[in-house]
Amino acid sequence: MRLRYAALLGLLLLVAGLAGTVTALNLRDESPVTDEPPPAAGAAAPELLARGEYLARAGNCIGCHSPRGGVPFAGGRGIETPFGTVFSSNLTPDADTGLGAWNASHFWRAMHNGRSRDGRLLYPAFPYTHYTRVTRADSDAIFAFLRSLPPTRAPQRTHALRFPYDSQAALAVWRALYFTPEVHRDDPARPADWNRGSYLVRGLGHCSACHAARNALGAIRDDESLAGAALPMQDWYAPSLNSPVEAGLAGWDAARVVQLLKTGQVPGASVMGPMAEVVLRSTQHLSETDLQAMAAYLRALPQTPPPKRGPIPRDADQMARGKRLYEQRCAGCHGDDGRGVPGIYPPLAGNRAVTMDSAANVVAAIASGGYPPATAGNPRPFGMPPFGHEINNEDLAAVTTYIRGSWGNDAAPVTPFDLTR
Repeated sequence: MRLRYAALLGLLLLVAGLAGTVTALNLRDESPVTDEPPPAAGAAAPELLARGEYLARAGNCIGCHSPRGGVPFAGGRGIETPFGTVFSSNLTPDADTGLGAWNASHFWRAMHNGRSRDGRLLYPAFPYTHYTRVTRADSDAIFAFLRSLPPTRAPQRTHALRFPYDSQAALAVWRALYFTPEVHRDDPARPADWNRGSYLVRGLGHCSACHAARNALGAIRDDESLAGAALPMQDWYAPSLNSPVEAGLAGWDAARVVQLLKTGQVPGASVMGPMAEVVLRSTQHLSETDLQAMAAYLRALPQTPPPKRGPIPRDADQMARGKRLYEQRCAGCHGDDGRGVPGIYPPLAGNRAVTMDSAANVVAAIASGGYPPATAGNPRPFGMPPFGHEINNEDLAAVTTYIRGSWGNDAAPVTPFDLTR
């Protein structure tokens, strides 16, 4: 009995020690919060508001903090994660449900340290793990812009997270393991445009939120690597920007990168799925200078050489079935030879989105369809109709395999089991 009590006491002391350690670790580089009252409405200078609006677009704040069909920035949009659903907060200056009682230092602490006005730890679905690099001046400008919005009453919806992910204690442990507040510092060995691009890509742009792999607890494994990752809950794959056979840009000239980020389309390629929303709501609104800077950074990413392999064997019956389906449903737009129509329908022959190892994006496009973003440079994009309601998994696997193995393409076949999985 005494041994049992001793063991229990030891366990309690261990838990207490861990709790103290976690608390200490979560106070690293804690930003001071001042007690100044919220700024008066209309107090910010017009140029500060314009800068804040621009930076909010760079961070695509509206994408997560606007419910579909609802008031922009009023929050309430559900963000599905493998741990449950997180609902975005109200960023309008409503006194009770938004940022009306916040001051600039409260907002800075949220951006830099991931803490709410009351000190509560925020879930990293709000990408403070990236926004921590944003400067105080830029944070203040974004806050000034958000304070200028019409106040909208929109109470915070309760997150629907599974135990234990719904607890502040679990979040504190996660932060102790995976989050350290940072400050962006220019690399003196790099040119100014590269450093500006690094600030945008790694900070406000939070590109690694999609393009970097995560571990089982949702933490990014390597923030500086954009080596590609499956997007949980979305059935899309964010391709590697470090690979010339996926979405590496080292072989592109800067003008082509800028055009893709500005319009969503270049000869031979276009964006769809989650990246289409990024271009629609964010990058098309950025200045030419900032897009050039992002291009400089992305083009300088180290590239991983593709693995060497021989020709991939294919099932003749599956290829024949896929060919019939392609001729019936796809060739009218993409051509019998897979070359598409320049400026209208993208080519499938030699298309990296088709031939990379992951077939997720090809499958998603065929099954669910989609559009490139409507932008100033491409206001009426041609879209892809969905076929998932018309064909079964065997047909979807066959036509995907045919596209990935024709006209010089040589990517792995897809099975119905792959689609079910």
